[in-house]
Amino acid sequence: MSNLRKTSQNILRGFLFFSVSLIFFSCAALPSSDPARTQAESFAEVEAVFPQWQPYKKGIDFFHGKIVIPKIEFWALRIDLAAPDLKIITSGGAGGAADGTGRTLSARVSSFVGANGLTAGINAVPFDIVSSKEGRPINNIGIVISDGKQASPVYPYFDALVFYKDGKAAVVSQAAINSTENIVNAVGGFLQVLVDGKPAEWTLGVEIRHPRSAAGISANGEYLYLLVIDGRRLGSIGGTEKETALLLFAMGSWNGINFDGGGSSALVLRSADGRIRVVNTPIHGGIPGRERAVAGCLGIAAGGLK
Repeated sequence: MSNLRKTSQNILRGFLFFSVSLIFFSCAALPSSDPARTQAESFAEVEAVFPQWQPYKKGIDFFHGKIVIPKIEFWALRIDLAAPDLKIITSGGAGGAADGTGRTLSARVSSFVGANGLTAGINAVPFDIVSSKEGRPINNIGIVISDGKQASPVYPYFDALVFYKDGKAAVVSQAAINSTENIVNAVGGFLQVLVDGKPAEWTLGVEIRHPRSAAGISANGEYLYLLVIDGRRLGSIGGTEKETALLLFAMGSWNGINFDGGGSSALVLRSADGRIRVVNTPIHGGIPGRERAVAGCLGIAAGGLK
């Protein structure tokens, strides 16, 4: 009778262990509905990065990674521009800069995402006045085209990310944008860092590190990649322009542009519960977690969860 009881107990323990293990591993295999809380996948160096994309929303995948040498933590989105119910949103700022002069009011990326009901958003265009306070008059330094209307003029020395009416996108010189005829949306940045799958020649040997915001386009122009790299903290010292280019290439980009960075860098996502979170750690005024109010932003509106 004693042996029978022990045998029954062992079977019960084994069944419970199997059930708990099955639940644990099943949950671990599911994509997170809150990318802001995902653990970073680690790589020895920039050249070793190979993203394991996780489904986030319809047409959007998410990846969170870190590099050991040098210490860099980054977050990225892969966006299928042909996905149903997906829309690109650009804005010159809280005031919209509808007069075409580039004048607008400052707003945090999180406010941009929240006010427009977006799935995700990232800062883009450089601007002239730095502050954490929203609603301050500022000027975009570079082009913004929103839904076919030019909200901010070109800055011919910088480049831009352009979305065309045929559904594709490209990185081009702002000096080459003479008309909005075939353009739906566009946001300026600084310079192109990834050119035909290789870091731009000007990035070689430049070792200055900063937090970075960037965007890339696949070779066929059908996929958009958004990237933010943390900096100015012990766990992530920031990236160079060359490293930014290499990360964009690792994500799947063929061409890529460096957006405004430093304390402006912020990638904001809306979780399944509707909460809006900055996934990286912006540092404005030396304070970790303080988000800067910026000007031109790029946003994504998508359908429900996959």
